[in-house]
Amino acid sequence: MVDTPKKPRKKAVPAPALIAALPKGRQIKRWLLRGLAGIAGFYGVLILLFSFLPPPINLYQLSESWRLGGISKDWVDWDEIAPVMGRSVVAAEDANFCLHWGFDMAAIRAAAEQGGNRGASTLTQQVAKNVFLWQGRSWLRKAIEAGLTPVVELVWSKQRILEVYLNIAEFDEGVFGVQAAAQHYFGVDARDLSALQAARLAAVLPDPKGRSASKPTSFVRKRTGAIMSGAETILADGRSACFDN
Repeated sequence: MVDTPKKPRKKAVPAPALIAALPKGRQIKRWLLRGLAGIAGFYGVLILLFSFLPPPINLYQLSESWRLGGISKDWVDWDEIAPVMGRSVVAAEDANFCLHWGFDMAAIRAAAEQGGNRGASTLTQQVAKNVFLWQGRSWLRKAIEAGLTPVVELVWSKQRILEVYLNIAEFDEGVFGVQAAAQHYFGVDARDLSALQAARLAAVLPDPKGRSASKPTSFVRKRTGAIMSGAETILADGRSACFDN
């Protein structure tokens, strides 16, 4: 009788080794979810805090302060800003500010038809970007901005969104906020801005390094007139009711 060789038996794998051998993808997914939850919680806390506290500084202001050796900014509360300033900025940047929930779908569709995104960004989106994120056109930043925008709209009032915007917007190189801008260009406080001065400030917002409110070009003068007319229109038709006192 011929003996056939026996196949070697496989060694039993201890239970701890089996646990360690679980699919890595599941563990990675778990940690990714935890990381995303942590980031969401971090931003959630900041949004709640900045609903009543002034944001101290943002990443762009930090970079400009480093580049220029300092910046000019001075936070003022809503009741220290001339009402016409708020209306001028809304007329210039986001005429339907009181009508949307953070995204102006009509403006987005119009921009898409024109093959770009110019004019599609609302004041709320700009606040979400400028307060919490960095500058640039990366898809990651846009995705985070899109997630933060409706949360800001939900937690903050329209008046608060506009108040923060006016205090962090750049009006000239190294000049941030309406109070610093009013002093820089006209030598007055934000509460004393005239309709013309407010419209001039709003006219420089898309290009604060290339436009001047105190030495306006013919384009800025024309834009100023349009903004003054727009500010009067949104006051008359009620589109400033969500923030006007």
